[in-house]
Amino acid sequence: MDRFLAVVSLALGAVPAALARGARSLSRTWRFVRVPQLRAAELQPFPPPPLTFSLLAQVAMEHALMAVAMSPSRFPAASDLDRVADEVYAARTLFGAEGWLDDPGSYHRTPPALEEDDLTWHRGRALGIAYEQMSFESRFAPRSGEPGARRWESYAANHVAAATIVRHRGAERPWLVCVHGFSMGYPVMDFAGLQTARLHREHGLNVALPVLPLHGPRKVTPLSGEPFLSFEMMNSVHGLAQSVWDVRRLVGWLRSQGATSIGLYGVSLGAYVVALLAGLDPGFEAVVAGIPVVDLPTLFAAHSPVPIRRLADRHGILGTGPEVAHHVVSPLAFNTTIAHDRRFIFAGYGDRMAFPSQAVSLWEHWSRPAICWYPGSHVGYLWSRPVARFLDRSLTTAGLTERAWAE
Repeated sequence: MDRFLAVVSLALGAVPAALARGARSLSRTWRFVRVPQLRAAELQPFPPPPLTFSLLAQVAMEHALMAVAMSPSRFPAASDLDRVADEVYAARTLFGAEGWLDDPGSYHRTPPALEEDDLTWHRGRALGIAYEQMSFESRFAPRSGEPGARRWESYAANHVAAATIVRHRGAERPWLVCVHGFSMGYPVMDFAGLQTARLHREHGLNVALPVLPLHGPRKVTPLSGEPFLSFEMMNSVHGLAQSVWDVRRLVGWLRSQGATSIGLYGVSLGAYVVALLAGLDPGFEAVVAGIPVVDLPTLFAAHSPVPIRRLADRHGILGTGPEVAHHVVSPLAFNTTIAHDRRFIFAGYGDRMAFPSQAVSLWEHWSRPAICWYPGSHVGYLWSRPVARFLDRSLTTAGLTERAWAE
């Protein structure tokens, strides 16, 4: 608790400066998000909202929390920079030689089926929701010779995958696979962040919530997910590859249980994972990407303090090298087979963590499907009525909600 209060105190202390930065960044955001709307004549315009104190406060707090998160203790040491650069260069060379850059789908191996004997179960309750949690050996490992493979394999707790299951008794019904964001991975956090109660009770869905690598019970540092997104650039490549591996095993098990249809829903880092899955597996009914991240190298560069960014640029850690290495796990490198009218995106105008540009990139790549812009920050979707209505309509349109499939 003392540590939590210290972080909050630091964040509040940073608010005055963050307010100024928030105002400047919002002015740039306002100019930016109008552009795709003017080009997309087929869409009903959703003009940027007025600049209110509430929105400015959300953005300022996001800046303040990012300032605390970007503490010097998390910066790479000078001795690490050459090693990280060497890994990125080696990955570019290997991935090109193996043909994975030309055919990113070939980088991803088909995981083994998940059998009942592989599963360990326990029951629990969080936020008034009874759940079952399954765990199983992931059986994922980077290929021998991939840069950073030994480091990734050294994360022992990550070898056991997990998923939380919230399902109805009786006849089989549609499933929604809900993928959490960065630093989540526990039922309490995931149920709140992914509106599990409403999805399960109001919409009648069975819900499966996989735990991403290095998150929740799989974490290897005090902060859930910390090594997944760090200056160790190859960690995010292996992390994303294992994410889709583990979720595909889970989805295969759901299908073996008689799932009538399966949809995907993810927020933030989870939106990245479901967008990637939508390009790898043709068997999903719909995909909803909320406050999506789709380009990690660009995001790393944007959030790095200027001195660190300049140093990283000189070593080749940011820029073309990581972009090429991440190509094999980029949602923008895959074309989804999910029908156009079953692709959905929502994003915040004031998002200072993922930035509106990330959502626009996915929207363009997916041929401009339905999108909902809300007047808030990265986590503002949690209390956004437009997002709640949009999510309800999206799932109903896809035939996943109880109202839709019961007709």
